[in-house]
Amino acid sequence: MYNLDLNQMSKNEFLTTYWQKKPVVIRQGFKDFVDPIAADEFAGIAMEEMVQSRLISKRNGEWQAEFGPFESYEHLGERDWSLVIQALDNFSEEAAELIEPFRFLPHWRLDDLMASFATEGGSVGPHVDNYDTFICQGSGKRHWRVGDNGRHSEVIAHEALLHVEPFEAIIDVELEAGDILYIPPGFPHEGVALEPSMSFSIGFRANSAISLLSGFADHLIDNELGGQLLQDPQRKAITNSGEITNSDYANIKQQLQNLLDDDKLFKNFVGNFLTNAKHELDLMPSDEPFEAAEVSELLAIHAIKRLGGLRAFYFEDTLNDGVFYLNGEQINFNSEIAPVIKLLCNQVVVTPSELAPWSTNEHFVTLMVGLLDQGYWFWTEAE
Repeated sequence: MYNLDLNQMSKNEFLTTYWQKKPVVIRQGFKDFVDPIAADEFAGIAMEEMVQSRLISKRNGEWQAEFGPFESYEHLGERDWSLVIQALDNFSEEAAELIEPFRFLPHWRLDDLMASFATEGGSVGPHVDNYDTFICQGSGKRHWRVGDNGRHSEVIAHEALLHVEPFEAIIDVELEAGDILYIPPGFPHEGVALEPSMSFSIGFRANSAISLLSGFADHLIDNELGGQLLQDPQRKAITNSGEITNSDYANIKQQLQNLLDDDKLFKNFVGNFLTNAKHELDLMPSDEPFEAAEVSELLAIHAIKRLGGLRAFYFEDTLNDGVFYLNGEQINFNSEIAPVIKLLCNQVVVTPSELAPWSTNEHFVTLMVGLLDQGYWFWTEAE
Protein backbone atom coordinates (compact mmCIF):
# COMPACT_ATOMS: atom_id res chain seq x y z
CA MET A 1 0.00 0.00 0.00
CA TYR A 2 1.24 3.49 -0.88
CA ASN A 3 0.98 6.28 1.69
CA LEU A 4 0.60 9.80 0.32
CA ASP A 5 2.56 12.56 2.08
CA LEU A 6 1.44 16.04 1.01
CA ASN A 7 4.43 17.69 2.67
CA GLN A 8 2.69 18.86 5.85
CA MET A 9 -0.43 19.92 3.96
CA SER A 10 -3.78 18.41 4.85
CA LYS A 11 -5.86 17.10 1.98
CA ASN A 12 -8.26 20.02 2.34
CA GLU A 13 -5.35 22.48 2.33
CA PHE A 14 -4.11 20.95 -0.90
CA LEU A 15 -7.59 21.19 -2.44
CA THR A 16 -8.02 24.79 -1.31
CA THR A 17 -4.61 25.98 -2.49
CA TYR A 18 -3.87 23.93 -5.60
CA TRP A 19 -6.75 21.81 -6.91
CA GLN A 20 -7.75 23.19 -10.34
CA LYS A 21 -5.81 26.38 -9.53
CA LYS A 22 -2.07 25.89 -9.99
CA PRO A 23 0.53 23.14 -10.36
CA VAL A 24 2.79 22.05 -7.52
CA VAL A 25 5.69 19.69 -6.93
CA ILE A 26 5.26 17.37 -3.94
CA ARG A 27 8.71 16.08 -3.09
CA GLN A 28 8.71 12.50 -1.84
CA GLY A 29 4.94 12.30 -1.89
CA PHE A 30 5.58 8.56 -1.82
CA LYS A 31 8.55 7.78 0.37
CA ASP A 32 10.73 4.78 -0.51
CA PHE A 33 8.80 4.40 -3.75
CA VAL A 34 9.17 1.15 -5.66
CA ASP A 35 7.63 0.65 -9.12
CA PRO A 36 4.48 -1.48 -8.81
CA ILE A 37 5.35 -3.12 -12.11
CA ALA A 38 8.68 -3.96 -13.74
CA ALA A 39 9.53 -2.54 -17.16
CA ASP A 40 9.59 -6.02 -18.73
CA GLU A 41 6.12 -6.86 -17.40
CA PHE A 42 4.90 -3.44 -18.53
CA ALA A 43 6.15 -4.16 -22.06
CA GLY A 44 4.42 -7.55 -21.92
CA ILE A 45 1.06 -5.93 -21.16
CA ALA A 46 1.47 -3.77 -24.27
CA MET A 47 1.47 -6.99 -26.32
CA GLU A 48 -2.20 -7.61 -25.45
CA GLU A 49 -4.82 -6.80 -28.09
CA MET A 50 -7.30 -5.23 -25.65
CA VAL A 51 -4.73 -2.84 -24.14
CA GLN A 52 -4.50 0.75 -25.43
CA SER A 53 -0.79 1.38 -25.88
CA ARG A 54 1.36 3.79 -27.87
CA LEU A 55 5.00 4.09 -28.84
CA ILE A 56 6.13 7.69 -29.22
CA SER A 57 9.57 8.55 -30.53
CA LYS A 58 11.54 11.32 -32.14
CA ARG A 59 13.83 10.54 -35.05
CA ASN A 60 15.87 13.15 -36.88
CA GLY A 61 13.74 15.86 -35.31
CA GLU A 62 10.48 14.27 -36.45
CA TRP A 63 7.87 12.88 -34.05
CA GLN A 64 6.58 9.38 -34.64
CA ALA A 65 3.67 7.50 -33.06
CA GLU A 66 2.57 3.87 -33.31
CA PHE A 67 -0.35 2.06 -31.73
CA GLY A 68 -0.14 -1.34 -30.08
CA PRO A 69 -0.14 -4.19 -29.59
CA PHE A 70 3.66 -4.38 -29.81
CA GLU A 71 5.82 -7.45 -30.23
CA SER A 72 9.30 -5.92 -29.98
CA TYR A 73 11.18 -2.69 -29.34
CA GLU A 74 14.68 -3.42 -30.63
CA HIS A 75 14.17 -1.34 -33.76
CA LEU A 76 13.76 1.81 -31.64
CA GLY A 77 17.28 1.87 -30.29
CA GLU A 78 18.35 2.82 -26.79
CA ARG A 79 17.07 6.38 -26.52
CA ASP A 80 14.39 8.93 -27.47
CA TRP A 81 11.29 6.77 -27.21
CA SER A 82 8.43 6.15 -24.76
CA LEU A 83 5.93 3.34 -24.32
CA VAL A 84 2.59 4.58 -22.91
CA ILE A 85 -0.26 2.41 -21.61
CA GLN A 86 -3.72 3.73 -20.78
CA ALA A 87 -5.80 2.27 -17.94
CA LEU A 88 -2.98 0.24 -16.47
CA ASP A 89 -5.20 -0.19 -13.41
CA ASN A 90 -7.43 -2.48 -15.51
CA PHE A 91 -4.60 -4.94 -16.09
CA SER A 92 -2.30 -4.76 -13.06
CA GLU A 93 -3.62 -5.16 -9.52
CA GLU A 94 -0.31 -3.93 -8.13
CA ALA A 95 -0.34 -0.75 -10.23
CA ALA A 96 -4.00 -0.10 -9.37
CA GLU A 97 -2.96 0.33 -5.72
CA LEU A 98 -1.44 3.68 -6.71
CA ILE A 99 -5.00 5.04 -7.02
CA GLU A 100 -5.90 4.26 -3.41
CA PRO A 101 -4.08 7.23 -1.78
CA PHE A 102 -6.16 9.59 -3.92
CA ARG A 103 -9.52 8.40 -2.59
CA PHE A 104 -9.98 11.81 -0.97
CA LEU A 105 -11.31 12.70 -4.42
CA PRO A 106 -14.58 11.09 -5.61
CA HIS A 107 -14.02 8.02 -7.73
CA TRP A 108 -16.52 9.17 -10.37
CA ARG A 109 -13.98 11.88 -11.27
CA LEU A 110 -11.25 9.32 -11.93
CA ASP A 111 -10.22 8.85 -15.54
CA ASP A 112 -7.55 6.17 -15.31
CA LEU A 113 -4.00 5.30 -14.34
CA MET A 114 -1.71 5.96 -17.28
CA ALA A 115 1.89 4.82 -17.15
CA SER A 116 4.94 5.14 -19.32
CA PHE A 117 8.38 3.67 -19.69
CA ALA A 118 10.89 5.97 -21.38
CA THR A 119 14.48 5.58 -22.47
CA GLU A 120 16.93 8.47 -22.09
CA GLY A 121 15.51 11.42 -24.05
CA GLY A 122 12.09 9.80 -24.29
CA SER A 123 9.06 12.10 -24.17
CA VAL A 124 5.53 12.47 -25.49
CA GLY A 125 6.21 16.11 -26.31
CA PRO A 126 4.80 19.42 -24.99
CA HIS A 127 1.03 19.20 -24.59
CA VAL A 128 -2.02 20.31 -22.61
CA ASP A 129 -4.39 17.91 -20.84
CA ASN A 130 -8.06 18.52 -20.14
CA TYR A 131 -7.94 16.78 -16.77
CA ASP A 132 -6.24 17.03 -13.40
CA THR A 133 -3.25 14.75 -13.17
CA PHE A 134 -0.88 13.57 -10.47
CA ILE A 135 2.34 12.48 -12.17
CA CYS A 136 4.15 10.09 -9.84
CA GLN A 137 7.77 9.54 -10.75
CA GLY A 138 8.88 5.95 -10.57
CA SER A 139 12.37 4.56 -11.10
CA GLY A 140 14.80 6.82 -12.92
CA LYS A 141 14.65 10.59 -13.37
CA ARG A 142 12.70 12.92 -15.61
CA HIS A 143 12.98 16.64 -16.32
CA TRP A 144 9.60 18.35 -16.22
CA ARG A 145 8.63 21.82 -17.40
CA VAL A 146 5.17 23.29 -16.76
CA GLY A 147 3.87 26.52 -18.27
CA ASP A 148 1.15 28.86 -17.08
CA ASN A 149 -2.51 28.49 -17.90
CA GLY A 150 -3.76 30.50 -20.87
CA ARG A 151 -4.07 30.38 -24.63
CA HIS A 152 -1.50 28.01 -26.12
CA SER A 153 -1.41 27.42 -29.84
CA GLU A 154 -1.69 23.79 -30.84
CA VAL A 155 0.75 22.16 -33.22
CA ILE A 156 0.11 18.91 -35.06
CA ALA A 157 3.47 17.23 -34.58
CA HIS A 158 2.09 13.98 -36.00
CA GLU A 159 -1.40 12.88 -37.05
CA ALA A 160 -1.67 11.07 -33.70
CA LEU A 161 0.01 13.76 -31.57
CA LEU A 162 -1.33 17.18 -30.66
CA HIS A 163 1.40 19.38 -29.19
CA VAL A 164 1.60 23.03 -28.17
CA GLU A 165 4.12 25.65 -29.17
CA PRO A 166 7.14 26.30 -26.90
CA PHE A 167 6.14 27.87 -23.58
CA GLU A 168 7.85 29.68 -20.72
CA ALA A 169 8.14 27.46 -17.67
CA ILE A 170 6.75 28.37 -14.26
CA ILE A 171 7.98 25.00 -12.93
CA ASP A 172 11.28 23.53 -14.10
CA VAL A 173 12.36 20.51 -12.06
CA GLU A 174 13.89 17.06 -12.07
CA LEU A 175 11.71 14.40 -10.49
CA GLU A 176 13.11 11.35 -8.73
CA ALA A 177 11.39 8.21 -7.53
CA GLY A 178 8.54 9.11 -5.17
CA ASP A 179 8.20 12.75 -6.29
CA ILE A 180 4.76 13.88 -7.48
CA LEU A 181 3.86 16.67 -9.88
CA TYR A 182 0.23 17.86 -9.77
CA ILE A 183 -0.99 19.68 -12.91
CA PRO A 184 -4.51 21.12 -13.30
CA PRO A 185 -6.27 21.22 -16.69
CA GLY A 186 -5.00 23.78 -19.19
CA PHE A 187 -1.37 24.04 -18.03
CA PRO A 188 1.09 23.02 -20.79
CA HIS A 189 3.77 20.58 -19.72
CA GLU A 190 6.53 18.36 -21.04
CA GLY A 191 8.57 15.61 -19.42
CA VAL A 192 11.85 14.26 -20.79
CA ALA A 193 13.53 11.17 -19.37
CA LEU A 194 17.08 11.78 -18.16
CA GLU A 195 17.63 8.03 -17.94
CA PRO A 196 15.50 4.91 -18.40
CA SER A 197 12.51 5.54 -16.16
CA MET A 198 8.94 4.76 -15.24
CA SER A 199 6.19 7.30 -14.62
CA PHE A 200 2.62 6.83 -13.35
CA SER A 201 -0.16 9.39 -13.89
CA ILE A 202 -3.44 9.33 -12.00
CA GLY A 203 -5.88 11.44 -14.02
CA PHE A 204 -9.15 12.98 -12.85
CA ARG A 205 -11.55 14.14 -15.54
CA ALA A 206 -14.76 16.18 -15.48
CA ASN A 207 -17.38 15.73 -18.17
CA SER A 208 -18.18 18.59 -20.52
CA ALA A 209 -21.75 19.77 -20.97
CA ILE A 210 -21.55 18.47 -24.55
CA SER A 211 -20.63 14.94 -23.45
CA LEU A 212 -23.40 14.96 -20.83
CA LEU A 213 -26.03 16.15 -23.29
CA SER A 214 -24.88 13.67 -25.92
CA GLY A 215 -24.92 10.86 -23.37
CA PHE A 216 -28.34 11.89 -22.11
CA ALA A 217 -29.72 11.88 -25.64
CA ASP A 218 -28.34 8.37 -26.18
CA HIS A 219 -29.89 7.26 -22.88
CA LEU A 220 -33.29 8.60 -23.94
CA ILE A 221 -33.06 6.90 -27.32
CA ASP A 222 -31.84 3.56 -25.93
CA ASN A 223 -34.65 3.49 -23.37
CA GLU A 224 -37.32 4.94 -25.68
CA LEU A 225 -37.86 7.93 -23.40
CA GLY A 226 -38.50 11.60 -24.12
CA GLY A 227 -40.67 10.88 -27.14
CA GLN A 228 -43.59 13.00 -25.99
CA LEU A 229 -44.58 15.59 -28.56
CA LEU A 230 -44.86 19.28 -27.83
CA GLN A 231 -48.46 20.09 -26.90
CA ASP A 232 -50.26 23.43 -27.22
CA PRO A 233 -54.03 22.73 -27.03
CA GLN A 234 -54.75 26.30 -25.87
CA ARG A 235 -53.18 27.92 -28.92
CA LYS A 236 -54.72 31.14 -30.24
CA ALA A 237 -54.63 32.49 -33.78
CA ILE A 238 -51.58 34.64 -34.60
CA THR A 239 -50.92 37.40 -37.11
CA ASN A 240 -47.23 36.87 -37.90
CA SER A 241 -46.66 33.27 -38.96
CA GLY A 242 -42.90 33.75 -39.24
CA GLU A 243 -42.51 34.71 -35.60
CA ILE A 244 -41.46 32.43 -32.75
CA THR A 245 -43.22 34.09 -29.85
CA ASN A 246 -41.78 34.29 -26.37
CA SER A 247 -44.48 31.95 -25.10
CA ASP A 248 -43.68 29.38 -27.81
CA TYR A 249 -39.98 29.65 -27.02
CA ALA A 250 -40.73 29.13 -23.33
CA ASN A 251 -42.86 26.09 -24.17
CA ILE A 252 -40.09 24.54 -26.28
CA LYS A 253 -37.49 25.19 -23.57
CA GLN A 254 -39.79 23.75 -20.90
CA GLN A 255 -40.15 20.55 -22.92
CA LEU A 256 -36.43 19.90 -22.43
CA GLN A 257 -36.37 21.27 -18.89
CA ASN A 258 -39.04 18.76 -17.85
CA LEU A 259 -36.64 15.92 -18.70
CA LEU A 260 -33.83 17.45 -16.63
CA ASP A 261 -36.22 18.15 -13.75
CA ASP A 262 -37.28 14.51 -13.63
CA ASP A 263 -34.83 13.42 -10.89
CA LYS A 264 -35.60 9.73 -11.22
CA LEU A 265 -34.91 9.83 -14.95
CA PHE A 266 -31.85 12.05 -14.80
CA LYS A 267 -30.24 10.28 -11.84
CA ASN A 268 -30.67 6.97 -13.60
CA PHE A 269 -28.85 8.43 -16.61
CA VAL A 270 -26.06 9.96 -14.48
CA GLY A 271 -25.54 6.71 -12.57
CA ASN A 272 -25.34 4.69 -15.77
CA PHE A 273 -23.21 7.29 -17.55
CA LEU A 274 -20.62 7.67 -14.78
CA THR A 275 -20.22 3.92 -14.22
CA ASN A 276 -19.57 3.15 -17.88
CA ALA A 277 -16.04 1.75 -18.13
CA LYS A 278 -13.60 4.21 -19.69
CA HIS A 279 -11.57 1.36 -21.19
CA GLU A 280 -12.21 -2.30 -21.92
CA LEU A 281 -12.33 -4.37 -18.74
CA ASP A 282 -10.16 -7.44 -18.30
CA LEU A 283 -13.17 -9.59 -17.45
CA MET A 284 -12.72 -13.24 -16.55
CA PRO A 285 -16.17 -14.74 -15.87
CA SER A 286 -16.19 -17.89 -13.74
CA ASP A 287 -15.90 -21.15 -15.66
CA GLU A 288 -18.69 -22.71 -13.62
CA PRO A 289 -21.56 -20.83 -11.92
CA PHE A 290 -21.12 -20.34 -8.19
CA GLU A 291 -23.53 -22.03 -5.81
CA ALA A 292 -25.24 -19.90 -3.17
CA ALA A 293 -24.13 -22.20 -0.33
CA GLU A 294 -20.51 -22.02 -1.52
CA VAL A 295 -20.58 -18.23 -1.73
CA SER A 296 -22.16 -17.97 1.71
CA GLU A 297 -19.38 -20.05 3.21
CA LEU A 298 -16.57 -18.20 1.42
CA LEU A 299 -17.91 -14.75 2.37
CA ALA A 300 -17.21 -15.55 6.00
CA ILE A 301 -13.53 -16.39 5.44
CA HIS A 302 -12.33 -14.62 2.26
CA ALA A 303 -12.03 -11.02 1.14
CA ILE A 304 -13.48 -9.92 -2.19
CA LYS A 305 -11.77 -7.54 -4.59
CA ARG A 306 -13.31 -5.39 -7.31
CA LEU A 307 -12.05 -5.83 -10.86
CA GLY A 308 -9.61 -3.13 -11.97
CA GLY A 309 -11.38 -0.33 -13.85
CA LEU A 310 -14.86 -1.42 -12.74
CA ARG A 311 -17.02 1.48 -11.59
CA ALA A 312 -19.67 1.12 -8.88
CA PHE A 313 -21.47 4.20 -7.49
CA TYR A 314 -24.55 5.16 -5.51
CA PHE A 315 -26.44 8.36 -4.76
CA GLU A 316 -26.68 9.21 -1.09
CA ASP A 317 -30.46 9.59 -1.29
CA THR A 318 -31.16 6.43 -3.35
CA LEU A 319 -28.95 3.85 -1.62
CA ASN A 320 -31.54 3.15 1.06
CA ASP A 321 -34.16 2.81 -1.69
CA GLY A 322 -32.26 -0.20 -3.00
CA VAL A 323 -30.51 1.29 -6.06
CA PHE A 324 -26.86 1.46 -7.09
CA TYR A 325 -25.07 1.64 -10.43
CA LEU A 326 -22.52 -0.75 -11.85
CA ASN A 327 -20.72 -0.74 -15.20
CA GLY A 328 -23.37 1.34 -16.95
CA GLU A 329 -26.42 -0.34 -15.43
CA GLN A 330 -28.86 0.33 -12.62
CA ILE A 331 -28.81 -2.49 -10.06
CA ASN A 332 -31.80 -2.95 -7.76
CA PHE A 333 -31.35 -4.71 -4.43
CA ASN A 334 -33.19 -5.29 -1.17
CA SER A 335 -32.65 -2.16 0.93
CA GLU A 336 -31.72 -4.16 4.03
CA ILE A 337 -28.29 -4.87 2.50
CA ALA A 338 -27.59 -1.17 1.78
CA PRO A 339 -24.70 -0.99 4.31
CA VAL A 340 -22.69 -3.72 2.57
CA ILE A 341 -23.51 -2.33 -0.91
CA LYS A 342 -21.95 0.90 0.31
CA LEU A 343 -18.77 -1.03 1.14
CA LEU A 344 -18.70 -2.58 -2.35
CA CYS A 345 -18.86 0.88 -3.92
CA ASN A 346 -16.46 2.66 -1.55
CA GLN A 347 -13.75 0.01 -1.23
CA VAL A 348 -11.76 -1.99 -3.75
CA VAL A 349 -11.30 -4.75 -1.16
CA VAL A 350 -13.94 -5.78 1.39
CA THR A 351 -12.55 -7.89 4.21
CA PRO A 352 -13.96 -11.09 5.76
CA SER A 353 -14.77 -9.26 8.99
CA GLU A 354 -16.85 -6.76 6.98
CA LEU A 355 -18.51 -9.50 4.93
CA ALA A 356 -19.18 -12.07 7.66
CA PRO A 357 -22.31 -10.35 9.05
CA TRP A 358 -23.84 -10.60 5.58
CA SER A 359 -22.65 -14.08 4.64
CA THR A 360 -26.00 -15.69 5.48
CA ASN A 361 -28.18 -12.91 4.11
CA GLU A 362 -30.09 -14.43 1.19
CA HIS A 363 -30.35 -11.11 -0.70
CA PHE A 364 -26.63 -10.38 -0.47
CA VAL A 365 -25.53 -13.92 -1.27
CA THR A 366 -27.77 -14.00 -4.36
CA LEU A 367 -26.36 -10.66 -5.55
CA MET A 368 -22.77 -11.79 -4.99
CA VAL A 369 -23.34 -15.04 -6.91
CA GLY A 370 -24.18 -12.96 -9.99
CA LEU A 371 -21.33 -10.48 -9.51
CA LEU A 372 -18.77 -13.25 -9.02
CA ASP A 373 -20.09 -15.21 -12.00
CA GLN A 374 -19.62 -12.15 -14.23
CA GLY A 375 -16.09 -11.55 -12.95
CA TYR A 376 -16.89 -8.14 -11.50
CA TRP A 377 -15.57 -9.20 -8.08
CA PHE A 378 -13.23 -12.05 -7.23
CA TRP A 379 -11.92 -13.80 -4.14
CA THR A 380 -8.66 -12.62 -2.63
CA GLU A 381 -6.73 -12.96 0.60
CA ALA A 382 -7.46 -10.40 3.30
CA GLU A 383 -4.96 -7.55 3.26
